[in-house]
Amino acid sequence: MASGKLEASDRLETMRMLVDAELEALIEAEVNSGSGPVAELCGSVLLAGGKRLRPLLILLAYEIAGGEDVEEIMPLALAFELIHTATLVHDDINDEASHRRGVETIHHRQGIPKAVIAGDWLFVQGFGLGGIYQEHIVRIMAKCCADIAVSEFEQLDHVLNLTTSPEDYLSIVRGKTAGPFSSGCHAAGLVAGLSEERASSLKRFGMELGIAFQLVDDLLDLRGDERMGKPRGADVLEGKMTLPLIHALTLSHGKERTRLAHLIEHFQDNDFDELMKLLNHSESLHYAEILVRNHLERAIAELNTFPQSEAKELMLHVTQYVMNRHA
Repeated sequence: MASGKLEASDRLETMRMLVDAELEALIEAEVNSGSGPVAELCGSVLLAGGKRLRPLLILLAYEIAGGEDVEEIMPLALAFELIHTATLVHDDINDEASHRRGVETIHHRQGIPKAVIAGDWLFVQGFGLGGIYQEHIVRIMAKCCADIAVSEFEQLDHVLNLTTSPEDYLSIVRGKTAGPFSSGCHAAGLVAGLSEERASSLKRFGMELGIAFQLVDDLLDLRGDERMGKPRGADVLEGKMTLPLIHALTLSHGKERTRLAHLIEHFQDNDFDELMKLLNHSESLHYAEILVRNHLERAIAELNTFPQSEAKELMLHVTQYVMNRHA
């Protein structure tokens, strides 16, 4: 079993390196064609690393759907990664983050005006690649990006909003984090020739996986993990209402809730132990872990509608990776 897992990891790493090589070639081509400084600046963030989960899932969704020509789907995989990076550049401005993936953020180095332009450039490059596909694929991409923007607006409205509900949280996650997973897998299935009905299984898979992925991010933010590329508690410091906080506020009463609300609104690094004690008392981290498992089980159920294949095996491996990130 361990050997099989290692083999799957090796295969996924080979795919990730292929995506990285394509991204490097794209940036190099743009630098040589006259984009110069902006391409180099964007490349410093784009090529700083990352799991490349979105492009990997697109490549695998295409393959599980019967697609056989990687050159047919690679532009779509790269498009989603460029668009994802664009959102990170703009997110970092809103969050006033100084570093991303161990690299100084663009606005921290070059100022907000250039960072906004850099994010716009990445968006345009992404749509330039996605635009080679048929109209219904481009529409999926456009709807995905529009949903990200709507969710970003909604998230800003809920900063330090202690009345944020689990439904509010899920609405934001579906648009901002899970939506790109879902849209990418959906579009990949259609490019491979699946019917809308069959491609919708991949769409649902991506949505469930994406929700689980964000829930794990919430847990890692609270527990701390150097792989996150940001300091422990960054979300709490930024006033983001993650599910463990929402759950704890819902279950807490009296002085305990008053104290929890004060900690969230005036959070400092030295408040961590007390915050974690309150979250553990309401079993909010355990509650998030249960939801991670539930969403991943639903994702796996969608995959199981497809026949056995190497691509299916690798997609199942990715779901296990998401589960193990917070273990």
